[in-house]
Amino acid sequence: MSDDSARVPAGGTVHWVGAGLSTGSGLARLCDTADRVRLWHRTESRAADALARRGLAGRAEPRAYTLAALTAELAPGDVVVSMLPAPEHAGILAACVQRQAHFACSSYVSDAVVEQVPAAAAAGLVVLTEAGLDPGIDHLFAHCLVGRARQAIGDDAVASYSLTSYCGGVPAVPNDFKYRFSWAPAGVLNALRSPARYVRDGAETVAERPWEATRRHVVDGEAFEVYPNRDSVPFVQQYGLPPGWKPQTFVRGTLRLEGWLRAWDAVFEELKAGDDARIAALAGELAARYPTTDADRDRVVLAVSLDARGGDGRTWSGSYLLDLVGDAEESAMARCVSRPLALGVRHILDGSLPAGLNRAAETAARSEEWLRELALEGVEFALRVDQ
Repeated sequence: MSDDSARVPAGGTVHWVGAGLSTGSGLARLCDTADRVRLWHRTESRAADALARRGLAGRAEPRAYTLAALTAELAPGDVVVSMLPAPEHAGILAACVQRQAHFACSSYVSDAVVEQVPAAAAAGLVVLTEAGLDPGIDHLFAHCLVGRARQAIGDDAVASYSLTSYCGGVPAVPNDFKYRFSWAPAGVLNALRSPARYVRDGAETVAERPWEATRRHVVDGEAFEVYPNRDSVPFVQQYGLPPGWKPQTFVRGTLRLEGWLRAWDAVFEELKAGDDARIAALAGELAARYPTTDADRDRVVLAVSLDARGGDGRTWSGSYLLDLVGDAEESAMARCVSRPLALGVRHILDGSLPAGLNRAAETAARSEEWLRELALEGVEFALRVDQ
């Protein structure tokens, strides 16, 4: 990470690249903050239409996106916000380094992005990742819970702990399939084909077929179904859990409505067969059968909890719950992804994020600040602590 004295001052233009389902009111927030905003979409007319739908006509400039066109318009100190799929981020970041612009996205940081971080840091540029909902707000919740538990019990007094973090976008009104597709259907299915690593009963465990590890999970009196997702284990260190604390359970995963496992039984049989062409076709069929339409309301549920037990018998438990339903103006998913990302961009603009790699807020104290700011902006959540 570079010396902040060499950090490129942020200002000028914010370039928001992509206007898909996750582009919500965070874009409007940046129109209120930044000197200039440009929305890049497939064509200039589509970008203009997207701005008009969001009541932002005249407040941001529409542009037709190609990487070359974006690169040509970048100036030192600009900020590029990528809402494109994760494989596109590395190319955009390379253009940012070349043109001395800062970079932000809501996706998990990839190896291809990490490879470019030293050059970005040396150039005094901020690289902000994992600053959406999941990953993003879930990180903030976890950091805050770990910080509170450490303060209550002490770093050396905890004998064991369990941390669970489950997030899902589900229909506000359940259907027979217990799901509606609000993002790339192939991505939904392929995520289920990827093994998940997590801690269960004090030992690292791998679920080759994550849905086979589905279990019932009650949140605020309501039953859901949850399963592990991706690789949870590296987040033990990322969340600042003291080395002396021994996890009984540590899992980051996906939340679905009760009855999802049974409703998807035929899908799982296809996934087991592993025919790539058939699964690609199935993704299209399911998206056509169970789309999210303008008449549907989505619901986002994010539940993060930490239970810690000290060697002397003392216990501490805390949990965060975010449970939002979309409205006619904006989906819950768009709000929960775009507003924390816009908040992160504003922190790039105000100079409070250091050059180099940042993942949302990376300390308990900073996470508490981000959550206070998000609460003021209409991202509602509840904290419960028992000790």
